[in-house]
Amino acid sequence: MLSSLDWTTPTTGCCFGTALRSARRLQQLVSKRLLQEDVLIDDISIGTGGGTTAPFSEQEVSELLRNSHKGTEERVKSLRRLRWALQHKETQQTFIRLESSMRILIGLFTSNLADLQMEAARCLHELSYSEDPEVVEACLPATSYLLTYLSGHSTTLTELCLYTLGNLAAETKIVKKHLLPQGIIPALASCMQSPHLAVQEGAGYALSQLLQSKEATEEIIPLVLDSGLSQQMLRLVCSNLDQGMGVAVEFSWCLHYIICSRVNNSLLISQRTLPTLVRLLLALASTMTTTPVEGLELLVCPVVRCVSNLLAEEETCGGELQAEPECLLRAVFVFIRNFLPKHFFIVQECLWLLNNLTADDPTLCSVLLGLDLFPSLLQLLHCQKASELVLTVLCNIAAKGPAHCQALHQKARLPSLLGALTLSDAQAVNQVLELAHLLFLHWPEAAIDFVDQSGLQALEHHQGNPQLQEKVEALIRMASQLAASPQACPQGFN
Repeated sequence: MLSSLDWTTPTTGCCFGTALRSARRLQQLVSKRLLQEDVLIDDISIGTGGGTTAPFSEQEVSELLRNSHKGTEERVKSLRRLRWALQHKETQQTFIRLESSMRILIGLFTSNLADLQMEAARCLHELSYSEDPEVVEACLPATSYLLTYLSGHSTTLTELCLYTLGNLAAETKIVKKHLLPQGIIPALASCMQSPHLAVQEGAGYALSQLLQSKEATEEIIPLVLDSGLSQQMLRLVCSNLDQGMGVAVEFSWCLHYIICSRVNNSLLISQRTLPTLVRLLLALASTMTTTPVEGLELLVCPVVRCVSNLLAEEETCGGELQAEPECLLRAVFVFIRNFLPKHFFIVQECLWLLNNLTADDPTLCSVLLGLDLFPSLLQLLHCQKASELVLTVLCNIAAKGPAHCQALHQKARLPSLLGALTLSDAQAVNQVLELAHLLFLHWPEAAIDFVDQSGLQALEHHQGNPQLQEKVEALIRMASQLAASPQACPQGFN
């Protein structure tokens, strides 16, 4: 009779899954962007010997502001010089501390002269890119005007205002006290309907910044969902990919942040977000098999994350994937094959998706075992950064019972399992122990083969590890008993 084991059978995604899921939900991409433009600056040298590396003095900045009151040509020229000067942190500080500097700049920004307005907007954009809270706070009086010009006729100005607002939105105080009451959500909703891809992409960037703020879960995401923007985002993620992926990338990250918040994922599921994104992944994988696409990993990453996290929701209906589980699995392996090793982070995301796919679906586990691509999964056991996730997927399969363990025993082969025991990562070895326990429990023949192939000796190497010692000793006892008395195995294991 087998001795009892103090062993916690892994639940959904195994014990490692909870920590991974948390990491996938919490990781953010808050950052600022500076739009670059191809404007010649041969005449933008002021007292620095033709260079722009030195910060401007207070006197030089004051002179630029005084010149901004002169004729149109001189004002535009002065603003270009000011914008160039504001690339320096020291000059930014000098500028905001000068009396009436922001009032003058905003006055020029609201000018009815297009060239003057654009140069003033570029100055504001330089300031918004600053990491100095004082500089960003100095931009507050401009936010209402930035929002106003989102509905203007100039695509270039609208795009610039969007990225400036996106940079400002990275600051919590700005979001809470100014942008939301001033109506940034409706303004961005309008920009999302623009026929210009540059405007759509800029709106996606600004919205993604808002969705990552500390106030997002309580104050922003409910507004976004109530405005019906989630369906519009989904449409933009899946549209116009032949014209560039910038829009799709921005709004797929927006969807990711909304899904991670779990404010109302039931709504997203009811809108068929999951099957729509799965079809997108199938299309992207199909594209990769015929034509290499530069930068495709930038879109695959957030879409895979969205699918993974939606699969983790209890409301998700597994039937949504039953029509094409093999197609989805093959698509995942297309990504793994094409992004390894250059973009290894995509491989990790794909393994996380496999983890969530196999966590609660015995049918999909059977499909995965039957694929000719299963050996490719096993090969990743030898990759230190991927081994733990691969083992988690294998544990998901083994947890489904005797039939799956029998197939896994035949497919995975014990040498792979024994090789995984030599890994230096204690977390990965712990997953090996979980997998071995499940195999021995549901298919005792695996324990007999394990002992015959010196598996006990491999286990003994880990007896000195306090984190693993209890499980190692329990597994040694289990394997030894099964190997010594295979005829005494409980009914149903033979």
